[in-house]
Amino acid sequence: MFTYETTDRKEARRFRMAQFNGRPATIRSAGATVTGRVRAIVESNAGATAAWVVTIVPDEPKTAARAARRAPRRRVSPAAAV
Repeated sequence: MFTYETTDRKEARRFRMAQFNGRPATIRSAGATVTGRVRAIVESNAGATAAWVVTIVPDEPKTAARAARRAPRRRVSPAAAV
């Protein structure tokens, strides 16, 4: 799991929407890029400004071998199906 803290309201909202809709989110921080599913967002009022702690479960990186295993879909015209 990857934990990230932000004070940006728009960024926190983007992560909440990704969590709600079940979409992956991407965090870029200090040269590292992490893409995965948002597991939790917790507001931290410990300091003078509001901050949010985002927990992300990273997705497995996609490999070329996995993409090559998928068989291509064949399109069937309506005339051929009859």
